[in-house]
Amino acid sequence: MKKAAAVARKEFRQIARDKRTLMILLFVPVFFLLLYGYALNWDIRHVRLAVEDRDHTPESRSIISAFVNSGYFDLVASVDAAHITPLMDSNEVRVVIVIPPDLGRSLQTGKRVAVQVLVNGDNANTATTAMAYAVTILQSESMKYQPAVPATPLVAVEPRVWYNPELRSTLFLVPGLIAYIAMITAVVSTALSIVKEKERGTMEQVRMAPLNASAFVVGKTVPYFLISLASAFGIILAAMALFGLPMRGSWALLLVALSLFLVGALGLGLLISSAADNQQVAFQLAMLASFLPTLMLSGFIFPISSMPVFLRAITYGVPARYFLIALRGIVLKGTGVDAFWIDLVALAIFDVLVLTLASVRLRRQWT
Repeated sequence: MKKAAAVARKEFRQIARDKRTLMILLFVPVFFLLLYGYALNWDIRHVRLAVEDRDHTPESRSIISAFVNSGYFDLVASVDAAHITPLMDSNEVRVVIVIPPDLGRSLQTGKRVAVQVLVNGDNANTATTAMAYAVTILQSESMKYQPAVPATPLVAVEPRVWYNPELRSTLFLVPGLIAYIAMITAVVSTALSIVKEKERGTMEQVRMAPLNASAFVVGKTVPYFLISLASAFGIILAAMALFGLPMRGSWALLLVALSLFLVGALGLGLLISSAADNQQVAFQLAMLASFLPTLMLSGFIFPISSMPVFLRAITYGVPARYFLIALRGIVLKGTGVDAFWIDLVALAIFDVLVLTLASVRLRRQWT
């Protein structure tokens, strides 16, 4: 342990001298959170709306006002049938409401009437969300003209959404961003550490020192672990302050999950660093090993259950998959360790595996 502590002290001194690296490790993750946190949002608003009102009655104007006042739609044009297609083709509007000429009379007499909703489907996610908004608004408006005492249905639906009752996409995305940013910064920082020793020619001096590969790996990991841990908690606190991320679980449990995740990420960076000969190659390998798997195969954006079988098998080797389950369970659900202990064990196994492989590779280079 004394040898590992000596390496750690040396690494701390090098990091302290390199002010740019220290600033990147501490403040760039928070900047990424601000950038992606505000940019990535599935709550669709300000959908450009056009209306073809063939009725021009108080009832039709009430429907148009309901769309505008919802906050989801911006009325940009009143059109006729001939102008709908050109506006859709040029993306000047995303949704068109076509109100039939007999809407007011039909509603006053209790007759069923259909309002047409045309949606630009070139973006499936936006189209689906906009259609859901439109259906909800029209259903709410139709309730104004129902009988005073409507027939009671035999089966009533009372939906309840747990953990995220407002269905804010931010609460789904921000935990994924925390894992994504922490993974990239931790892997890249350590991936460059041993390569710097090689490029500066100090690696030969380290080999001549009374130091084994395991102590060297531990000493290299400790400084970046502490800095990455502080940076990760900074991201979490910023997410709570800026995006309203709750903290319903235990801070101690969060520390355990975050520590296991960061140790694995740092170990992966050291493994890459031991295999690369220069910083450019190390950076490229680090981004390849951290960026794509964490973004695409962790469940951050795309649900793992919807992936093909062979991709689902690959996700078992992505540490962010397990960390996301634990992180969302702690901050959003307030669950205890009994709900995700398997994921913590998987992270621990990944930690041991990558640190062992890094030590073995360095041990071979030592001789």
